[in-house]
Amino acid sequence: ANKKVTSPADSFAKKDTIDASVDTTGAGTAALKAKWTYQKGGQEALVKEDTQTIAPSGPATSEFHVSKPDGWPTGDYRVEVFVADKSAGTKTFSVK
Repeated sequence: ANKKVTSPADSFAKKDTIDASVDTTGAGTAALKAKWTYQKGGQEALVKEDTQTIAPSGPATSEFHVSKPDGWPTGDYRVEVFVADKSAGTKTFSVK
């Protein structure tokens, strides 16, 4: 409900919905983007890219998620978060 990840994990099942929570500080308008990718054999494939505009007046939390009802391929993934098109961090995870 508060857009926070309650049980952080770096390994997921094939049919899980995968959430990313982004905490920001400050006030004003900014564009947040999450780029989800699948890594295999040295190659990277785009899974999903989401952008949302935020306008906080102080500390805030935003949420991004991906799901694949028919199941994710097993392997390594990454989500990278951008603020105003500048990378603000990455998180790697796997599907087993």
